[in-house]
Amino acid sequence: MKVILTAYVPGLGEPGQIVEVARGYARNYLIPQGKALEATPGNLARFEQERRRYETQLQREREAARALADKLEGLVLTIPQRVGEQERLYGSVTAAMVAEVLAEKGFHLDKKQVELPGPIKQLGEYEVPLRLGPDVRATIRLEVVPES
Repeated sequence: MKVILTAYVPGLGEPGQIVEVARGYARNYLIPQGKALEATPGNLARFEQERRRYETQLQREREAARALADKLEGLVLTIPQRVGEQERLYGSVTAAMVAEVLAEKGFHLDKKQVELPGPIKQLGEYEVPLRLGPDVRATIRLEVVPES
């Protein structure tokens, strides 16, 4: 089924693209979530009229994401955790915890934007990539220290 994307969908495309997807994916997810329109002649004509608005909105979002990336680049976060033997953590540091600490610093990101390869279970310093937009990324440094 062909659909017109109205929002960025990771792994699929950006707003304005016409893509071929499985019928169930379009009907059960993309269209109800408002991320796509069925590619009918009427929707194509309507979308062409709205294309300029989508493009300016996308440009504003990219500029805001780049500005945020400039602020975040080089930021160092410290997360104190309880530690057991051999410097292993009780529990682990997750993307949600990183997003929470960023929110305390004034940077409100969704945990899905924090791209940890897996939970952190050891003390130390880590490079944490952040996905701020479709083509905007930033990296912060995370220090996991023992709780005092």
